Amino acid sequence: MVNWNNMDALASFQELQKTEKVKLPQVMAGESGAERAKKYSVPMAEGMVYSYAAKQVDDKVLEGLAKLAKEAQLTEKFKALYNGEVINTGENRMVLHHMTRGQLGEAVVSDGVNKRDFYVGVQQKVAEFAKKVHAGEIVNGAGERFTTVVQIGIGGSDLGPRAIYLALENWAKKQGALKMEAKFISNVDPDDAAAVLNSIDVAHSLFILVSKSGTTLETLTNESFVKDALKNAGLDASRHMVTVTSETSPLAKSDDYLAAFFMDDYIGGRYSSSSAVGGAVLSLAFGPEVFEQFLEGAAQEDKLSLNEDIFQNPAMLDALIGVYERNVLGYPCTAVLPYSQALNRFPAHLQQLDMESNGKSVNRFGEPVNYQTGPVIFGEPGTNGQHSFYQLLHQGTSVVPLQFIGFKNSQIGTDVVIQDSTSQQKLCANVAAQIVAFACGKSDDNRNKNFEGGRPSSIIIGDQLNPRTLGALLAHFENKVMFQGFVWNVNSFDQEGVQLGKVLAKQVLAHETDGALKVFSDLLNI
Repeated sequence: MVNWNNMDALASFQELQKTEKVKLPQVMAGESGAERAKKYSVPMAEGMVYSYAAKQVDDKVLEGLAKLAKEAQLTEKFKALYNGEVINTGENRMVLHHMTRGQLGEAVVSDGVNKRDFYVGVQQKVAEFAKKVHAGEIVNGAGERFTTVVQIGIGGSDLGPRAIYLALENWAKKQGALKMEAKFISNVDPDDAAAVLNSIDVAHSLFILVSKSGTTLETLTNESFVKDALKNAGLDASRHMVTVTSETSPLAKSDDYLAAFFMDDYIGGRYSSSSAVGGAVLSLAFGPEVFEQFLEGAAQEDKLSLNEDIFQNPAMLDALIGVYERNVLGYPCTAVLPYSQALNRFPAHLQQLDMESNGKSVNRFGEPVNYQTGPVIFGEPGTNGQHSFYQLLHQGTSVVPLQFIGFKNSQIGTDVVIQDSTSQQKLCANVAAQIVAFACGKSDDNRNKNFEGGRPSSIIIGDQLNPRTLGALLAHFENKVMFQGFVWNVNSFDQEGVQLGKVLAKQVLAHETDGALKVFSDLLNI
């Protein structure tokens, strides 16, 4: 039987709070640090490794985290999730995003529909459509091929798919797998849509409208913006648009679209990159074979998350160390620092994934919790970040745990040698140096040049960023966030916090305002 208890009611958490704190500069120095670096790592899918040697943990702390995982029933709760129990209590829904990339447990049937079959069927429909576009069987009104695909969506309909496209764009060019250039329109700011439309040939562009309900204000506004641009160019918009929506949406059977690909309420926006939300744009951009590789990487990482042993389950271990940092060590933030320019929008996706999921102050039953939950997530690629906010990370008054991501080889496979090393070697040298610098610091009589160290970090290391490793990376963080939500006993799968502003915005547009809302509306000339 699964018990949903608050974290502070768990004996293992009370015990964990009493565990002696690790002095990172001492344990990471010299041979001790070398031994930790060899010992404290966990294999991930697709040949990647999660190393936590520079985290503020030791065997005693890890023993406490293993007890916490068992008492919080993390494995049992994940099993309940993928077997179709109602885990999203806020919206009374199942949570099935894992099923878009594989069947982890029992068959899940809803309203007489096998959900795995449903997701596979949608993926097949997307693949068939993409192949016809690439083959020139689906063309524009002039009988010419489409060369660009533009996704219109916001939040999870934009951040994840955009981050994944950018992560694979150069890889695809090198592999000869870039079928169509992809662009994204998300912000209701008209300058966003205008900038994209001014950068493309609309006559040879295919637009994907992504809205589960078919009523998302920002997305429908941008759709109208695009339709006006197509009309002004003398083009039939219905020959240039497809939609990703729910079967019950007003968009589902509209003649305004060449095709409709379906999603359902069991997959939240921030978890939807492996559904048709990501599948349509990525299959059109790279080909359905590449999207399938991405799904396979995610599926392999999901399988590791089934393991009850935290030392064989990288996502669970990462999650538990994060809980320890948040709730025992008291660190309020986490920085995601990919040493890969291709992952330049990945931290933005993780911001939504983590902060929208676990930014909650009540538990699954609507009762206030008496402990901190999700951390603030931010980040930028290295080495750019080193010349920006690393000053605060190294010498600021707040300790910020760090999540590095690095790859041994570049995507392009070619490089230049300058001063006896390649660019990729310089990149990897920087991340290795930062891990030790943050952990160990450097003493100096000049206080301005003194580094206290004790800044914890982990790193995920892979051979190369490609569709499979990217899929595994995405699944790792999705599962990490899920496990942390289970420990904190919050519902990681609703997002009521985004609703209030939308409601008030509608009041402003309807001129139904008073008080401060009216004053600010007048100041903005609405």
